[in-house]
Amino acid sequence: MADAPELKKAWDNRFIRFLIVGGLNTLVGYALFALLIFAGLHYSLAVFLSTLLGILFNFKTTGSLVFKHSNNRLIFKFVSGYAVVYFLNVGLLKELSVLGFNMYAAGAMLLPPMALVSYFLNSRLVFRGHP
Repeated sequence: MADAPELKKAWDNRFIRFLIVGGLNTLVGYALFALLIFAGLHYSLAVFLSTLLGILFNFKTTGSLVFKHSNNRLIFKFVSGYAVVYFLNVGLLKELSVLGFNMYAAGAMLLPPMALVSYFLNSRLVFRGHP
């Protein structure tokens, strides 16, 4: 079992913080997506609403915990990054639907690539130059 200094050292690594915070954000986002699909919404609307509802939560957790930045004015860049992720996600969901995947499986399959795209956009465009 890891002791406190090892855990602190791990937390000091931005990639580790991204994985932990990203995991939490992903869990929240996918839970919202699945709930909206279960409620009968079209996948494009389910992605849109789950993304919209998760943006403020994700902005605060990603900005403050991963990139150690709390400038609220960056929300506009953050939302722009999420718009890119949204349209990419919807397009890929459509393709997977055509291939016969159900929306639950398709949404789960797209979590890792969408997380990587999101990390790239946040690290290079939104919170650029922060630890």
